[in-house]
Amino acid sequence: MNNWNEVYDSLLSGNTIIFVDGFAEAISVETKGWEKRSITEPTTQLSIRGPKDSFTETLRTNTALIRRRIKSPNLWLESMKIGTVTQTDIGIMYIKGIANDKIVDEVKKRLKRINMDGILGSGYIEQCIEDQSMTTFPTTYMTERPDVVASQLLEGRVAIIADGTPFIITAPSVFIQFFQAPDDYYFRFDIASSLRLLRVLSFFIALLGPALYIAATTFHQEMIPTPMAIAIAAQRENVPFPAFVEALIMEVTFEILREAGLRLPRAVGQAVSIVGALVIGQAAVQAGLVSPVMVIVVSLTAIANFATPSFPMAISARLVRFLLMFLSTILGFFGIMLGLLAMFIHLCSLRSFGVPYMSPLAPFNLRHQQDTIFRFPIYTFKERPPLMAKENVVRTGSNQKPGPPKDQEKSSESNKGDQQ
Repeated sequence: MNNWNEVYDSLLSGNTIIFVDGFAEAISVETKGWEKRSITEPTTQLSIRGPKDSFTETLRTNTALIRRRIKSPNLWLESMKIGTVTQTDIGIMYIKGIANDKIVDEVKKRLKRINMDGILGSGYIEQCIEDQSMTTFPTTYMTERPDVVASQLLEGRVAIIADGTPFIITAPSVFIQFFQAPDDYYFRFDIASSLRLLRVLSFFIALLGPALYIAATTFHQEMIPTPMAIAIAAQRENVPFPAFVEALIMEVTFEILREAGLRLPRAVGQAVSIVGALVIGQAAVQAGLVSPVMVIVVSLTAIANFATPSFPMAISARLVRFLLMFLSTILGFFGIMLGLLAMFIHLCSLRSFGVPYMSPLAPFNLRHQQDTIFRFPIYTFKERPPLMAKENVVRTGSNQKPGPPKDQEKSSESNKGDQQ
């Protein structure tokens, strides 16, 4: 080092500075030592068959967990410091020769553009580098699992690692990526595809549940079977509020209970969430404030919302749900269709570091549908996503489909011939 600012930063980071008389440069020796959290199981992205380790708050530990899975000299790590006061260490990790150089350069450009006094977590960085801030949908992916980061690096994405936080940002991100759970790649393709389809269905239930109930009971009673319509009307006979106000009361109550359960200690929070929902729901029905059907609809909506693997995407569904409820109150099913149309137009207009947010669904790419709503067998993943990787796009060799040994096939054919 040849200036005092570098000396101060290195010394405050825990390094030892060696000065030699007669020389205008100093040597910085890394002697950092502090208490750090050990590697534990993931808390937000649980896995049944996958690895059980997760990232910690130490940058070097996190990079080691990734290098343990990708033992390649092409796995590059570039470092920088962000934050004029905190001087937070940031690592940019990608696979040279697979990642798109334009995307890598864009990530570096956006990180260098950040001019803040303090960066205390990856959430700060996410809000400063995303393409579009006026949207409820996440345009960068955040994970605490090393195997997820390794798989996305192999697809050509870039990982942003911030010291002091156990969550790592990967970019670019696409919409369908937020419905992919880590276990999808450890199970057979038929099981993984059915579970992923169930998650997408749960997302739309969480999005449309109360809105469909409001529209059906307010504008389109003829679409409800007659016995069910009579039962719903009998239950709502003593309810003093319209369906929208009834749904709004229950939704806000459940949101308050959910937020309270997150902020309280774990043992107390679970008890408050479960007991509070049961007691308040039952009391509201007995008091005649809401109907039993509305309690069922809101409860099903809340449970379906938890099926989304990504927490930011689940929050987006919760926010858009209130807008669809309002549109269904005004225009019924027509309002819901207008809201969904506006939502999909908005999704198609989003970009993540220049990559279309809805790709490969929109624009539709038939060759790269192996890992979207349905997950095809692993050996069919011939190429990497075309918009992520421009070079070295081949992922799987030829003739990878499993089957019985050829010797066994020949012996079985000869046995058939002998029997004939």
